[in-house]
Amino acid sequence: MSAVMPTTTATGSASRSPAFDARRFLVRFGLFILLAALVVAFSWLRPSFASAANANDILRSASISALMFLGLTWIIAAGEIDVSFMSVAALATMIVAGLVAAGVGWPLASLAALIAGLVVGCLNGLLVAVMRLPALVITIATGGLAGSIAAAIGKGTSISLRTTGFVGEIVAADLGLVPLIALGVALLYGAAYLLQDRTTFGHYIYAMEQNRNAVVEAGVPAERLLFLLYILSGVLSALAGILLTADLSSGQPYIGSSYFIDGLTAVLLGGMALKMGKPNVVGTLTGVLLLAVLLSGAALLGWTDSQRQIVRAALLIAGVALVVWTRRKTRAHL
Repeated sequence: MSAVMPTTTATGSASRSPAFDARRFLVRFGLFILLAALVVAFSWLRPSFASAANANDILRSASISALMFLGLTWIIAAGEIDVSFMSVAALATMIVAGLVAAGVGWPLASLAALIAGLVVGCLNGLLVAVMRLPALVITIATGGLAGSIAAAIGKGTSISLRTTGFVGEIVAADLGLVPLIALGVALLYGAAYLLQDRTTFGHYIYAMEQNRNAVVEAGVPAERLLFLLYILSGVLSALAGILLTADLSSGQPYIGSSYFIDGLTAVLLGGMALKMGKPNVVGTLTGVLLLAVLLSGAALLGWTDSQRQIVRAALLIAGVALVVWTRRKTRAHL
């Protein structure tokens, strides 16, 4: 009798083992599959897409975008929003370009741009985290303020530069076939991943989205944490703006509009990767690469700007719908 029992128990355990969930697998890893499929498709349709030069350009542009969207990722993960990030980047480009054109060196001009990003981040954090005003309304207002100042610096036009200083050397530098800034951003995202998934800091971010009051009652300094997230978003956006200034050899007051949809799309669509509806740094980085690949491939295929915008908008809608649907399903099982 005793010899039969283990066999029966083992059989029962095996019968209860979870079956492979194809739908869940596609939701969690579909973004990675889509990225790989786009690379293969564009490489087949236009062999020049797979050239080392084009891959280098994709990684360089994606790195700057990823830097700009990192802070936004955690703000949305915490249940808030920041739509001022792209205007902060535009303001940074104009501050750097305006100062350099006036004879100020790149180091001091870059520092001034970073301080501007810090100020906007502090203002957002004070009004949203401390005073608990609506994040969407506040960041629209601060973004409008930053964009207006950017336009005023150049009197409504861009500012061209003859030299890009040490920042231009960093942006143009390659380590083998890979841009130096791509390696730097990859290291930054690696550190952000560890911070997000291996420390209490990351757990607090996701807990704030689920129930902020419970987080506060548990003794977590939620206001301070959210304040720091807005500062991080402002500073990283300004840093991306500094790199953009060198990359474009000019300050662009209206460049933020093209990054608005890209930022939200990368974060929300990337929220489906791995964490099922929760924005995360791996998903954002994958979303940024997907958009960069799509933009490059579409240009090589001769797509018009309106066609590219339609695809971007469709991806944003898909990202929002999937994140909302997944969060509803998750909360329904709590």
